[in-house]
Amino acid sequence: MKLLFSCSLLLFITAACLCGSAATRKLRGISSSYKRFYRERRSFLCIDGSRVIPFEQVNDDYCDCEDGSDEPGTSACPRGRFYCTNLGFRPHYIPSSRVNDGICDCCDASDEYNSHARCQNSCWNLGQRERAYVEGQMRTLDEGLQLKQQLIEEGVLLWREKQAQLRELQQVAEDLQIKLEEHRRRKQEAEQTLKALEAGDTRVRGQNSSESTFRLLDSNKDGSLSVEELQEKLVLVQEEELLLSEEEAVALMGGGRQMDLPMFQHSLWDVLNTENRVKIRGIVDAEDPHLKAADTAAEREASSLKKVEEAYDTINMEISDLRKKLAIDYGTDWEFLFLNSQCYQLNVYEYTYNLCPFNQVTQKSTAGTEVSLGRWGMWAGTPKNPYSQMVYENGEPCWQGGSRSTTVTLTCGTETALCGVKEPSKCQYIIDFQTPVACQPVLKQRGIHSEL
Repeated sequence: MKLLFSCSLLLFITAACLCGSAATRKLRGISSSYKRFYRERRSFLCIDGSRVIPFEQVNDDYCDCEDGSDEPGTSACPRGRFYCTNLGFRPHYIPSSRVNDGICDCCDASDEYNSHARCQNSCWNLGQRERAYVEGQMRTLDEGLQLKQQLIEEGVLLWREKQAQLRELQQVAEDLQIKLEEHRRRKQEAEQTLKALEAGDTRVRGQNSSESTFRLLDSNKDGSLSVEELQEKLVLVQEEELLLSEEEAVALMGGGRQMDLPMFQHSLWDVLNTENRVKIRGIVDAEDPHLKAADTAAEREASSLKKVEEAYDTINMEISDLRKKLAIDYGTDWEFLFLNSQCYQLNVYEYTYNLCPFNQVTQKSTAGTEVSLGRWGMWAGTPKNPYSQMVYENGEPCWQGGSRSTTVTLTCGTETALCGVKEPSKCQYIIDFQTPVACQPVLKQRGIHSEL
């Protein structure tokens, strides 16, 4: 009787162990959210609803369901997935083909439960490092957001200053426009006065202008004009000033070779006053104070007008440049405005990369050759974060065709600096640009188990 009881007890314990072992086998590789599909019952419905099988066939190392849901803990199904619980670290799925393949894929070693591999549970150490990293990121985020708020306040003030500067420049331009019109009027009047004097307007030049002109032409001061003196002092006016030939000088003297003052006043003087084909070289008569004063006044007014025109052009260029800068999208709170007119450098091997936000990106070699990698184009971030990427395009041509371009990715940081440069494809560059204004108020922490 005692022997029979002992055998029955042994059989009961063995059966219990086998049942417990089977239950453990069937539940391996399943996340807590899927455990409701694997409750002990007579049958098992494949999760995709394609088939019903006996529950004993779950995790029996034979694939019955097309979606592989009957073998979550074995490598039997090609489409199956094994769930790594990884307590203390991040849980994740691996392809079921990696189960018991001799390589530790889960940090809790649960994927190698029936292999020769000796896997250590490293989840806690990994979790500690991950938590330390996330905590550091959160501290950086908090500090970055504080700095961002300061830069937003500075951006608002700077925007107002730029707007005030634009208004001031526009007022200066209006004042210069009035001055410009006044100087143009004064220059025109001075030129008209000089022209009248040069044309021999007796009301302006006075009665002795013919005598003054005669003395100007009479180089040897002998009281008469010669053919040689006319050739020396007069020119023909066509498309350009031409010297008089001897025949042309004789013709102006009425066929003779000498001319006194009375003859000059009744012939050549009228030609000089009424016709534009002949004029005196160096038209200003040094002995005529009226003509000399008018010429000086005309030059002075022309010089003054030129200065005002230059100032007006300069102011308009400044207005145009400022309007272009103000037309750029600097963020919803003008937080990126402080980057304008700033440049940031990074040395990578033999090259120096230079980013001037909202302007251009360049690459300079140690030999001194500088190449444009693109000029400011647009923001190209995601709809949720449109200010996360900048695009600089239409740089210098690439030897394979097309032009160089650069994508600048903005990341959260406590300093504004270039952090890295890559060239994933020929003449296409990616720059990592860190700045506090890229920090976003919400940063979701990755799921990490804190359980032991």
